[in-house]
Amino acid sequence: MNSLDWVVLIGYFGIMVAIGIWSHKRVDNVSDFFTAGGKMPWWLSGISHHMSGYSAVMFTGYAGIAYTYGVTSFVTWSFPIAIGIAIGANLFAPRINRLRSRLHVASPLEYLKNRYNLPTQQALAWSGMLLKIVDVAAKWAAIATLLSVFTGISLNQGILITGAITAVYCTIGGLWADALTELGQFIIQLLAGVSMFVAVVIKLNDKNIGFFDAWNQPELQGHGKPLVGQYGAVFLLAFLFIKLFEYNGGMLNQAQRYMATGSAKEATRSARLSAILWLVWPVVLFFPMWMSPLLVHAQKPDGSDSYGLMTEQLLPHGLLGLVIVGFFSHTMAMCSSDANAIAAVFTRDIAPVVSAKARTWNQRSGLIAARLTTVVFLGLSMAVATQVNSPTFKDIITVVIKWVAGLMGPIAIPMMLGLLRYFRKSGPTAALTSWAMGLFAFYLVNYPIDDAIEGGVALQYQVSVPLAVSLVLYIAIGFIKPEDTPERDALIERINTDDDGPGTAGAAAVPSPAGAQDDVQRL
Repeated sequence: MNSLDWVVLIGYFGIMVAIGIWSHKRVDNVSDFFTAGGKMPWWLSGISHHMSGYSAVMFTGYAGIAYTYGVTSFVTWSFPIAIGIAIGANLFAPRINRLRSRLHVASPLEYLKNRYNLPTQQALAWSGMLLKIVDVAAKWAAIATLLSVFTGISLNQGILITGAITAVYCTIGGLWADALTELGQFIIQLLAGVSMFVAVVIKLNDKNIGFFDAWNQPELQGHGKPLVGQYGAVFLLAFLFIKLFEYNGGMLNQAQRYMATGSAKEATRSARLSAILWLVWPVVLFFPMWMSPLLVHAQKPDGSDSYGLMTEQLLPHGLLGLVIVGFFSHTMAMCSSDANAIAAVFTRDIAPVVSAKARTWNQRSGLIAARLTTVVFLGLSMAVATQVNSPTFKDIITVVIKWVAGLMGPIAIPMMLGLLRYFRKSGPTAALTSWAMGLFAFYLVNYPIDDAIEGGVALQYQVSVPLAVSLVLYIAIGFIKPEDTPERDALIERINTDDDGPGTAGAAAVPSPAGAQDDVQRL
């Protein structure tokens, strides 16, 4: 990097902070902070939903998969995400939107205490929050890895810089700041991605290698196969199910994008836009990664530094700074949206249970608590990020695929399936049992059984078994021990009725968590 690249990078950080300050004026209460008051346009929600699913992990961990295996990086990652979101556009997006417009909640998990009971809500809230800390930590580590390639600063310094900048704009501006910065980040990503695509095509032409000829080069032998190695058909199917739940709200931040739109129909439109972007745009981003073995030699065994090395070699200064900004934009988009989601879960779902004072918060106090929670969450995730590549977490892609994908299912299944009429008989027993046994299955598959089998348990089973256990138990216990009640049935009907009716868009404010004190006493 030279001075021009630094100007681009510092200018980007300045714009992000400015957007946060501007968005601060639009945040008057917790509804504005967590769900944009239900006033976000569907197209902005869709772009924000798309961008909040990216991070620098794509340019490190998945760049390593592309460098090693080729097109399977797309087939087993962004393709199942696109299909999952497309399915969820009608199945989950409108129902999640009605959580805000009809139940007037600010957290995706807030409805669970009425859908199931308070212990179920608390189990999912605490485990989801802890998992998010690990998930975001991997994102900080990924961007710090890239930053170290370009600037030579240490990983911990990179984590501190990106985390601090993100904390400023997402803490003061809430979901509006997240969405608006993600729109800017999408434009930056478009420019950076196209620049890198063109640079690689020009470099290949200089080597007299055409697009179709490239796949016949020895360095790309087998790279055109859609499913290879540990990324086979079982992994693809497992990942499709995981992403169906995760990217439609199971990881909380995407659920907020659906909640932020004015109506259920707009939530569906935003999901469809996100699905289209996931299907088309990653091909442009992945193409340089697929060609990377022809252009660079990765220094790291997993190839996670290949994209960074290629960028540094191919792009002139200025454009190099723009691509580096693109790296930051991906990570900051996801991490800021995650921080906002977790702040919603803590202030709306957890704090009222553990603190009597929290149950009496007014709008101002709730907003202050939300901002403080956001800062604390970011600090904890940054601290955990320093442990990525340690014996506990191993490399970045292991954290993202094994830990996050493997643990997400048991947490998301009761939350997501609880929205649907088909599973109205599955009550607290089904939810808690499926959650607990899914987590236990993750532990067994990834540790005792993995240690006992020579070569370890295959990755596809490490990520799919916990989800399968949770899914089967949730459905089976609902039939064996149905716990549907008139109150639960009425709640499910409210979020499943197609006609939104008048006055559902843009709930002005979200009240304090209803019935929290009574629930605590019953608990």
